[in-house]
Amino acid sequence: MRLEEDLKQLVERLSGAAGQDLVALVLHGSAVSDEFHPQFSDVNILGVVRQLSVGTMHALWPALSWWTGLKYAVPLFFTADELRSVVDVFPIEMVDIKLRHRLLYGNDVFDQLEVSMELHRVQLEHEIRTKLVFLRQHYMQFSPDAAKIRHLMVDSVSNFLALFRHTLIAMGEQPPLHKAQVAQQMAEKLGFDPGPLRLLLDVRQRNLNPEALPMPQTFAAYLQAIEVVVQAVDKL
Repeated sequence: MRLEEDLKQLVERLSGAAGQDLVALVLHGSAVSDEFHPQFSDVNILGVVRQLSVGTMHALWPALSWWTGLKYAVPLFFTADELRSVVDVFPIEMVDIKLRHRLLYGNDVFDQLEVSMELHRVQLEHEIRTKLVFLRQHYMQFSPDAAKIRHLMVDSVSNFLALFRHTLIAMGEQPPLHKAQVAQQMAEKLGFDPGPLRLLLDVRQRNLNPEALPMPQTFAAYLQAIEVVVQAVDKL
């Protein structure tokens, strides 16, 4: 598999460039799940280094330039001290990485990372409300154009389902790994129809033609599902 070869080369290039400064490299997100799709899934990598001086960043540049030249996203880097500090700022992201990651190099620093679930809930409400506002604004802007509304839903459904997953976590439940299963579990818990979410996932995974989505019924049901989850988050 091309990704595996590219990851192996990236580890070799970064470890060679950073030397003892490189503490860890982890792969996280959809790339460590069986929902990964090479054509539209991101490959997310986080690196931890002992220090991130201008000299260190300059030394890492050739490896990162090679990596981004392959059309992968630029890896994120933190120092070990910064990683402990940013847990309070990015609790959702850190919970995600703790629960689902693959160690590519070094020490698994995420095993020891503690995340405040109260801060997780605060970020969760901020994120899901912000995305709901964005969705409504764009619907009002493009509502006569069914193609744009379909694209809006397909483009946003993965992000909303990631937040649904974190809603289940905040409720003290063990969320499933697959997005369709997350939609089903959330729907059963809160009493909404998961059908439109599954249809949008089918379109996103290219198993269904976008024009097969009935409009505006699909958007109305999609919006209602999101609003129900937002209300549930607000009550946590």
